[in-house]
Amino acid sequence: MTRAYLGVDGGQSSTVALIADETGRIIGRGSGGPCNHVGSSEGRTRFFSAIGACLAEACRCASLDFQSVIFATACLGFSGGAEDKDSYARELIRSQRYKITHDAEIALIGAHAAAAGIIVIAGTGSIAFGRNAVGRTARAGGWGYVLGDEGGGFDIARQALRAALQYEEGWGPETSLHNLLTGALGASSANGVLHRFYADISRTRFATLARIVDQAAACGDPIAISILTDAGDELARYAEGVHRNLFGEAEMVSVARVGGVFRSETLCERFGHAVQKRIGCPVTVPMFSPAAGALLEAMRLDGNMSSLSNVPESEK
Repeated sequence: MTRAYLGVDGGQSSTVALIADETGRIIGRGSGGPCNHVGSSEGRTRFFSAIGACLAEACRCASLDFQSVIFATACLGFSGGAEDKDSYARELIRSQRYKITHDAEIALIGAHAAAAGIIVIAGTGSIAFGRNAVGRTARAGGWGYVLGDEGGGFDIARQALRAALQYEEGWGPETSLHNLLTGALGASSANGVLHRFYADISRTRFATLARIVDQAAACGDPIAISILTDAGDELARYAEGVHRNLFGEAEMVSVARVGGVFRSETLCERFGHAVQKRIGCPVTVPMFSPAAGALLEAMRLDGNMSSLSNVPESEK
């Protein structure tokens, strides 16, 4: 093999590595644990374990020697940004060229197969990111749960708990969210849920309660429907902000949506309508995974514009 390329998606829950040859054919895939928690005293060890395990697996699949392979280009995208992981990545991976970036960029590249466009990501938190035809990028949101993350799972669950507390205290309308939330957490009251949140429920776990809002909305609860439609509107505003900063007023680009909150039919439908109304652009699902996006970026940086082939179903 004359040239090999590496793409890595380092997330909060797992890490995926993909290797392609110079024709764009994916020849190796590996997976490992999360690699975003590198700030602790064991950060380097955890990072090397997660990245090393999935890279070694990908190299075995590609019939490459993990200890001696030198990639033409390696592109790695990390949840939480790249600043604290750059030196570790260069120490572990041998490559002629590196690009180490954040996860939203590789998700965008994968979603549009390296073409210009916008991606809106809404899981526990939320962010929109875009790139235009000349390579300029812009973002909207992603400020974290204290100052932003509108339309993300945490924000939706927070709005639901606020509605349940208001009803319980007699200054808000009746909503089935009260019984659903207390039942889900085995609490006797919404106030009990509140204290559980402050005491021992992580943000990630709390965000999973967003599914309860979708359940209530499907049963016709007007408060739940309002929370989800507002979330869809907020996410569409993110897309509008990115579009305004990168594209002409009437310029059509695809807006890809990704993340757990888009499993809500109510939210997803509202998001699509709001994006169409605000910027007139179509909403699509991603073409490829973030790991495949990192791989495409690695190839592009080497001047290789080949398309990907032999893509595993898990990366589509």
